This record gives sequence, C-alpha cells and structure tokens, in this order.
Amino acid sequence: MATITTLTRNEISDKLSKEIGVPKQQASNILDTALNEMIESLAKEGELKLSAFGSFSVRQKRDRVGRNPKTGVEVTITPRKAISFKASSNLKGKVCTLKKAS
Repeated sequence: MATITTLTRNEISDKLSKEIGVPKQQASNILDTALNEMIESLAKEGELKLSAFGSFSVRQKRDRVGRNPKTGVEVTITPRKAISFKASSNLKGKVCTLKKAS
C-alpha cells in the first residue's frame, strides 16, 4: 500500500524562499495570496483552470440515502457542494515519467 505524503504550506514557503531568493515571510505571503486567489475564483466562478496542472470545479451533489455501517439505519445525506479535480495531460505525463525514473 502506498504511503500518503503531506506537503505543508511551510514546506512550500521554504522551497519558494530558496528558489526565488526572498525571505520566508514574503514567500509565505506569496503562497497565501496565490491560494486565496484560487479559492476566491473557484467560489465565484465555480471553475478554475491552472494550465499544465489541471482543472478544479464545484459540483452540486443531490441528497441521497446513506446507511450507518454499524447499525444499518438509513439516513438522508443532505445536498452539498463538492470540489472535483481533473489533472491535465501535462501533469499526468510528468508524474508517469517521474514514477518510472524512481
């Protein structure tokens, strides 16, 4: 079974700081600004495309009947919004290339 790697904001900020040569606090602000812009765009438009990475979209899920696995009791799961992600072919290709190399 594959292990899940967690990438934190702090790790991304550290990498940004080293790559572009700015203080860590400024790199953290850049990251926060980029993420907030993505969130606002997704909330406002319902769709966000990052070229060479992928597309995010907000989907409306309908209500449905679920079941408590322990008791078997049926419950109605209320409608909600969910975010979907579809990786670009560029991202898929890079991941496959890197996976083969390791």
